[in-house]
Amino acid sequence: MMKQLVYFLALATSVSGVELTPDNWEAETTGKTVFIKFFAPWCGHCKAMAPDWEKLMADFEGSATQLVAEFDCTADGHQAMCEEYGVQGFPTLKYGDPSDLQDYQGPRQYEELKAFADENLKPVCSVANIDLCEGEKKEMIEKFLKMSEDDLTKLIEAEDEKIASAQANFEAELETLQDTYQNLQAEMQMGIEEIKKGGLSLMKSVLKSKELSEVKDEL
Repeated sequence: MMKQLVYFLALATSVSGVELTPDNWEAETTGKTVFIKFFAPWCGHCKAMAPDWEKLMADFEGSATQLVAEFDCTADGHQAMCEEYGVQGFPTLKYGDPSDLQDYQGPRQYEELKAFADENLKPVCSVANIDLCEGEKKEMIEKFLKMSEDDLTKLIEAEDEKIASAQANFEAELETLQDTYQNLQAEMQMGIEEIKKGGLSLMKSVLKSKELSEVKDEL
């Protein structure tokens, strides 16, 4: 009995596949098409799908071009990376090029996950697989590869500044809209109060009284 208990406990605690961290992310994902589960240990849905996901990780363990893994968003130093990849709930499944992950919205049972992985975890165009690229994307990668690190860093900073500026403009406009909404709401309330002061409530009371009187007369 004790041997059986030890066996099942060991089975329950063993996890196949790769658990990603900020430290091993690049080494584990470079040159691969990935399927990643971002999770929290306390999450009920994460626990429910854990056996199916562990089975899927085992199916692709050791592949040179495909990776099925998981990333604990609650571990020390992991939260920033989850925010970077737009993780807002658990579990969140993402797949594709590690530098351009896409959301997976399909079923979360093993059979469906396996079918999806078999179909979509194929080598794709990326810096590590430039031979699979074509057209404009290949030209852009080749252009960036020819640039010095300093020039590329400056270009990235410039593009990041554009994004930050767009976000700042949006937030400023949103704040203006909120102020406008609050002013309109206040004006509406003042208008309603003025109308009520003009005897609207009394009108309704008098009308109700007349209707009741007519009913009594009919009786």
